[in-house]
Amino acid sequence: MSERGPRGALVSNVEITSTTVQRGDIIQVGGRACRVSDLFQLPHGAKQLLFESGELLIMHTRTQLVAVRMLRRR
Repeated sequence: MSERGPRGALVSNVEITSTTVQRGDIIQVGGRACRVSDLFQLPHGAKQLLFESGELLIMHTRTQLVAVRMLRRR
């Protein structure tokens, strides 16, 4: 499902894994929306996510989350 976000950008809810997570994804953690500012590859396919707030989250290979993603216009 896609909706209009700020400034007319399209946003979509997407299921993400450690393979598909991207910078800019917004993930709700503990009732707070956290935007991914950087990603670091860890052993065995895991990734460490750094949020704009400075908090960290490790996604293992089997972790599945729902994120809000801004869709780029072409």
